Amino acid sequence: MKILVVEDELKTADYLQKGLTEQGCSVDVAHNGLDGQHLALEMDYDVIVLDVMVPGLDGYGVLQSLRAVKDTPVIMLTARDRIEDRVKGLQAGADDYLVKPFSFLELLARLQALNRRGRKQESAQLKVGDLTIDLLARKAYRDGQRIDLTAKEFALLSVLARHQGEILSKTAIAELVWDINFDTNTNVVEVAIKRLRAKIDLPFKTSLVHTIRGMGYVLEERPAKATA
Repeated sequence: MKILVVEDELKTADYLQKGLTEQGCSVDVAHNGLDGQHLALEMDYDVIVLDVMVPGLDGYGVLQSLRAVKDTPVIMLTARDRIEDRVKGLQAGADDYLVKPFSFLELLARLQALNRRGRKQESAQLKVGDLTIDLLARKAYRDGQRIDLTAKEFALLSVLARHQGEILSKTAIAELVWDINFDTNTNVVEVAIKRLRAKIDLPFKTSLVHTIRGMGYVLEERPAKATA
């Protein structure tokens, strides 16, 4: 799950980023409304956590700009617990509302619910050849055999599967699986791809993860080469 957190309180933002990352999420953080607006409009997120009182442009302004072009699920955070404030946020287009202080477990449950709702038109399973990815159970199988994946490996595989047949650059993979500030000069993407291949390709007869030299990587089933 790729999440944007728009929160100006540094301790709260760091707490959310750390906690959500430990749950296998990819988290971007903006500390003001203008940066949050830019990221929300330019990037694709599964869910956005949006604080109402952020500098530059408040949460309502960010939400209004977002709703003009996107329907990304949004949960609003605020220290205000008045009914009229909650109504204002929901009427502005928020999908959920949580008052500070809040339980991290409750926030996580709400984020997961919004993510499921946001993907209601997406199949719970993705298939690439004999590879099956269960997005809800977070499990992968190939030729009926369960493949044990780490949280990041599953996130990487899911991204590749959602873009089946599409070449993804290292930068795109870094943005979708890690965060937009990821340093693509390192070899972390290559290492992650190598580890993923060792689990979903090497034990089987055919490969699904392919390297397109100078361009990136693609997950797709390719016809077997004819033999003489």
